Amino acid sequence: MSADVQNSSISNKSLNLILLSFFILLISITVFIRIRTLAVPLERDEGEYAYTAQLMLKGIPPYSLAYNMKMPGIYAVYAVILAIFGQTASGIHLSVIFINIATVILLFYLVKKFFGFAAGVASASFFAILSISSSIQVSANAENFVVLPVIAAILLLYKYEEARKIWHLLLAGLLLGISFIIKQHAFGFILFSYFFIFWNQIRQKPRSINKITGIFLLYSFFIFLPFAVTCLIMYCTGVFEKFWFWTFDYAHRYVSIVTLEQGINEFKANFFPILAQSPFIWIISLIGLLCVILKKSLRKFAIISTAFLICSFLTVCPGLFFRQHYFMLLLPAVLIFAGAAIYTVQQLFKSENRKNVIAIVIIAAAWFQTFYNQKDTFLESDPVKLGNIIYSWNHVNEMAEVAKFIKANSEPNDKIAVLGSEPQIYFYAQRLSATSYIYMYPLLEPHPYAIEMQNELIYQVESAKPRFIVFVNNFYSWLPISNQKNLILEWMPKYVKYYYKKFGAVEYLPDKKTMYYWKENIPPNLEKVGVIIYERND
Repeated sequence: MSADVQNSSISNKSLNLILLSFFILLISITVFIRIRTLAVPLERDEGEYAYTAQLMLKGIPPYSLAYNMKMPGIYAVYAVILAIFGQTASGIHLSVIFINIATVILLFYLVKKFFGFAAGVASASFFAILSISSSIQVSANAENFVVLPVIAAILLLYKYEEARKIWHLLLAGLLLGISFIIKQHAFGFILFSYFFIFWNQIRQKPRSINKITGIFLLYSFFIFLPFAVTCLIMYCTGVFEKFWFWTFDYAHRYVSIVTLEQGINEFKANFFPILAQSPFIWIISLIGLLCVILKKSLRKFAIISTAFLICSFLTVCPGLFFRQHYFMLLLPAVLIFAGAAIYTVQQLFKSENRKNVIAIVIIAAAWFQTFYNQKDTFLESDPVKLGNIIYSWNHVNEMAEVAKFIKANSEPNDKIAVLGSEPQIYFYAQRLSATSYIYMYPLLEPHPYAIEMQNELIYQVESAKPRFIVFVNNFYSWLPISNQKNLILEWMPKYVKYYYKKFGAVEYLPDKKTMYYWKENIPPNLEKVGVIIYERND
């Protein structure tokens, strides 16, 4: 071997090592950013999951003392998290670091499998930075726990197509079934998996209808198995009717609230900020999509990758709400095309050295552009300030302080009622809710159950006689629908007048300043009341 060839080989190995080191550096930065957000207070969804999981650890099943349309899988996940990492916001957020790292690694292997090492680095690095953006939210939302088993399942489906080992197929189905009981939106990924299997089966020769039917039936059994087990558990714990009503009957009404025109406006309002934070990454992914469709050497990936993109987009669409954290489910499909773009650009160069250099340059430019656009958030270390930046309209810091005050001034057996959509107060205070309605949203939506729900809440609160009632005066905690009668706001002033006294208040002042008033220090006239805490007279 000549000296030139040896030097070239050494140089190429060095560049591969540099690319690997660069990948580790980028992932380490995102982990460091996540560590700085550990103590950020829980937002509403996190509070709901944590409170219900807290109840489960006490032996109280979901849908008994806490109503919601979320699938029980996410509550089970949170129960495991609370048992392992502790019942704190920091423990919950720490768990997501491990989930995110595992997702990044699996996405790297998935993209590397088709487009090479540099493409895998690009897709995985881009996913890591996008998943902590202030738009998608660096939180422990259910989407984090859906994406991981989905990518693992897709890898197993490819393994099955290569090795024809049936356990790969069955385990993939089991993982997708688990993803569904964590969040209903995962149905789109299940749909993709059926297309994937069908597409690969019909391309085989000789075709066997009986074989294809048998594979589909066996695969469907393992997809359905987690849901069947969930239903059995709900039945045995006596909450099956409530579970079915909230996750299917009410959920069906819920996803029909928004009109198509409203949905399009919601998409624009929620997606464009995500796009604006990381334009280079989305442009690279668009280029990759065009390359897969138009470039002959990549066209073999076009059908499957495009189907995955379409089905991933369907997971964002239920109800046409297009909430920003939903877009986490779309990222893997989009970023696969980013990897395809990196691969295509590399093919323009014959030298392996130049291929790796251009990959590093493109990845660095897109990644650091995203970082620079959000540097104020990423470099902020104060959890209180971060809470205000990320969840400014939800006042998560204030809710944590309210819960702390209630916990300090009540007994473990005391119940509280939060008239607002702030279930994290129950979790932080470690007090049971006097009502099963931990969100006010269902009570004010245009569906036939609304008035009945309002009356049930009133009955539950009056029967429980909670030690404290917390009224949250925040539009985003109620989201009232026009023309929907609000019996709660008619009933509450009269009820607290006779049975309760003011015990605390939170006032929102200009320039994002907050004033807390506890016990006898409450002024008679507050300019902008955010929260009022009432204590029962007797």
